[in-house]
Amino acid sequence: MTSIRPVRSGDAPAIAELRRKHREYLAPWEPARSEEHFTDEHVEAGLAAAVANAEAGTGHTFAILDEGRLVGQVMLNSVIRGAFQSCSIGYWVAESEAGRGIATEAVRLAKAVAFGELGLHRVQGETLVHNTGSQKVLERNGFVRYGLAERYLKIAGRWQDHVLYQVIAPDGE
Repeated sequence: MTSIRPVRSGDAPAIAELRRKHREYLAPWEPARSEEHFTDEHVEAGLAAAVANAEAGTGHTFAILDEGRLVGQVMLNSVIRGAFQSCSIGYWVAESEAGRGIATEAVRLAKAVAFGELGLHRVQGETLVHNTGSQKVLERNGFVRYGLAERYLKIAGRWQDHVLYQVIAPDGE
């Protein structure tokens, strides 16, 4: 069974190990990473920042668990309040877990937090044009493609186009 929970500092060794083990698998979908990125210390600092963002209400990072094993992360980034009431979602799972529905379920659970506990109106997601797996995860969760952002993010060392998706809170408010 897949579940999510807020990250905590004790997750650093497990996350760092997953990131190291699945480095090549994740590399085409992420910014270029330095060697430091894969150290326990760097991950610990990132988790401390994630906890601070959650306390400030600007972002929420969750561990993805499958049968209690940490297998990835899902993030509600750039939470904006006021008239916008929106955030952006990001996620990754270990290569060994890909294609098992874990990312789809984790996104469903994070979307429920965004619309429930956080009271947001909109969640957006962006994927590389050729990342059909991630696009399917979003579409299975009711996200609708609404555009293309040229040279949107620098992924794998180069500026790449991204397909833009969004889902609106079910109440329409």
